Amino acid sequence: MLFLPASLIGGKLADSISRKKIIIIFDSFAAITYLIIAFMEPSMNLVYLIMIAAMFMGIGEPAHNSLIADITTPKNRDGAYSLSYLGFNIGFAIGPLLGGILFKNYFKLIFIIDALTALIATFLIFIFIQETIDRTKEEFSEERKLEKRVEGSIFKVLLERPILIYFSLIMFGYNFVYSQWGFLLPIHVEYNYPELGSQIYGMLASFNGLVVMFFTPLVTMLLMKNNNFRKIVYGGILYIIGFGMLGFISSKAVFFLSVFIFTIGEITVTISFMPLIANYTPASHRGRMNSILPLIMGLGFTLGPLGMGMILEYYSIESSWRMVGVLMVFSTILMLLLEKLDGVQQKRLVKKETKERTLVHN
Repeated sequence: MLFLPASLIGGKLADSISRKKIIIIFDSFAAITYLIIAFMEPSMNLVYLIMIAAMFMGIGEPAHNSLIADITTPKNRDGAYSLSYLGFNIGFAIGPLLGGILFKNYFKLIFIIDALTALIATFLIFIFIQETIDRTKEEFSEERKLEKRVEGSIFKVLLERPILIYFSLIMFGYNFVYSQWGFLLPIHVEYNYPELGSQIYGMLASFNGLVVMFFTPLVTMLLMKNNNFRKIVYGGILYIIGFGMLGFISSKAVFFLSVFIFTIGEITVTISFMPLIANYTPASHRGRMNSILPLIMGLGFTLGPLGMGMILEYYSIESSWRMVGVLMVFSTILMLLLEKLDGVQQKRLVKKETKERTLVHN
């Protein structure tokens, strides 16, 4: 509930004031909040401050994504977002491990370290990254015509580029399916292995992190010649296999095989969707676009556990996985059709521009 307005506010501020300043101000606020938490005893007030710190981070997030889009071009953007994703996952693997070690006897240190890492990251941005909002006023080449600055509200831009709306709605389905990694899979593991469920799921989570760290560069290199729509289609196919197979067979080995397959799919999807959004978004509206579209797509993560929880009341775990597989087949087909639609629109645009240039020449 807090992240929704935070993201929208952050997107607007990133487009109208500054990318760099918004990151520095609100990430610093989050770090200071963590320092305050470090000197509090566990209570609901501590929980509220954690929520406020997350809200500050939420305000800064659209500026982070916009800044990456500003300093890259379509040629190197996939690699840049891939590197960012890899760095995030290394932190995501180390952070919980360190937090788990500190939790029992050094609780306050968790928040002190969290504050220090946030401040160090913010300081590095302050020193090494230049403000990029002025780049939104630059002239782009014909190959980047969709990134040219435009006037008007974000809703006007979305109506003029409905392909972004279609894309977000399809990604809702992708995220609905992927959310079962954190909901249906642990239930399934616990059901199969009541005494070892949490231990096995923890091993699966660590395995997921290792696959991301070691295979992200390889997947990025192998798919670099494919457009982002096609990459996401490939990711959908891997989701179909990885998640859908659990509807037919499940054992320890199969759980690990499933995680490996859908994690490769996760890498493929994650390194592709942000560059795609950046390539189709006017530079003047990157902050707002990076706040609204992730909210639409993120609803899949929110409603996935809720919807599957209702289904589990009437169907078995295996049947539920099969339904997940069917939904993923449907979403993947829609993404493939969207790629075809985009190709048709690009050809029409080229023909229209060629005709206009011919008329001007004559």
